[in-house]
Amino acid sequence: MENSVQPINTPKSVTPTAEIKANVSGMAMDRKIDSRKAPYKSVKWLLLIMICIGLGYKLLSANKIKSLAVDPERVTFGIVSQGIFEDFLPVRAQVKPAKTLYLDAMEGGRVERVLVEDGTNLSAGDLIVELSNASLQLNVLGNEARVAEQLNSMRTIELSLEQNRLQHKRNLIDINYQIKLLTRQLAQEHALVAKGSVAQKQYDDTKDTLQWYQNRLAITLESQSSDNQMQQAQLKFLQETSKRLETNLGLSQKNLDNMNVKAPVNGKLSGFNVEVGQSIGRGERLGQIDTPNDYKLTANIDEFYLNRVDIEQTAHFKDYKLVITKIYPQVQNGQFQVDFKFEQAQPNDIRRGQNVPLKLTLGDDQKATLIPNGAFFQETGGNWIFVLSEDKSHAIKRTIRLGRRNNQYAEVLDGLAVGEQVVTSSYATYQAMQQLSFDN
Repeated sequence: MENSVQPINTPKSVTPTAEIKANVSGMAMDRKIDSRKAPYKSVKWLLLIMICIGLGYKLLSANKIKSLAVDPERVTFGIVSQGIFEDFLPVRAQVKPAKTLYLDAMEGGRVERVLVEDGTNLSAGDLIVELSNASLQLNVLGNEARVAEQLNSMRTIELSLEQNRLQHKRNLIDINYQIKLLTRQLAQEHALVAKGSVAQKQYDDTKDTLQWYQNRLAITLESQSSDNQMQQAQLKFLQETSKRLETNLGLSQKNLDNMNVKAPVNGKLSGFNVEVGQSIGRGERLGQIDTPNDYKLTANIDEFYLNRVDIEQTAHFKDYKLVITKIYPQVQNGQFQVDFKFEQAQPNDIRRGQNVPLKLTLGDDQKATLIPNGAFFQETGGNWIFVLSEDKSHAIKRTIRLGRRNNQYAEVLDGLAVGEQVVTSSYATYQAMQQLSFDN
């Protein structure tokens, strides 16, 4: 036992008792320092091992592929092929009247008479319904009386101005006549004054009277010129005012005439449901008139094609050609609306409200790589697809790029080769998967 408890680095001259004292007093410190370093090294190695384990787990997780087992009977496959891409879009259009005029009550009232029925073919000017409105009639009569009174007042003023103008003319005639007489008299008296036959006072009076009339003529001419200018401006104002009053009177009478609702154009009456005694509000819609035997087609198109549809593009219904005449900018429920017009003749067997198939041409036919169009596009947007392996045991997710589409095929721009098989059915249940495994 003594050999197994040999002191470390203890001089031979030191006795066991001295060794024990040295250990108790802390003189041999080298053993304690070693015992403190050992736990630190263990923790360091433990942390290093844990970091390595974490990195390895992350690498394994990154390389792990999300896979889902799928029944191949419930999946639709398509083959990538080479062919001619027909750039058209099949749409479903509804037959509508090319022009529609709405019948609205210009003035409200009570229905007195209904002269036609819904679905009647009308000619322009045909009376449809008669309304009555006692309050409106009284207002119109009151307006007529006020307008008539104002017009009479205008006529009186115009008459007064005309009389004033004539009075100026009469005054000028009188003044010129007096000047002529006095001029002649003054010439005669001038000769007689020299002979002493006429007194100088009489000659001077005649001369002063002539001067007075000449001054009066100048003032009258100036007054006439000023009055003429004012009369012209006032007459113009009165004439314009009279026209406005007559226009107001015509509008009042027209409002009264609007109580009799008439057909504005030739066409077929529809949406008309009015009964005698019914109260109709102002602006209320009574029905509509559709142009006869003149139709347009209206279709809803997916917003995906919004940038590819334009005015004047052509479409076909059977052997009839149509062109796009209007594109509505509003997008509702992922669709926008387009109006088509027959370019020449219209088919005789179509009716309002009927749905017909159209083939809308978007571009020229071209040779391209094609895949069958399918429901996968709704989930992927044409950005990726599942491609079947050579042994057909699984399908791998692959990034692709698609171009134009029609109801049968989609144009492949990048990511697929001719002869490869792809999954074209819906991806709704496995969008997050990277691989599909097929159980045979």
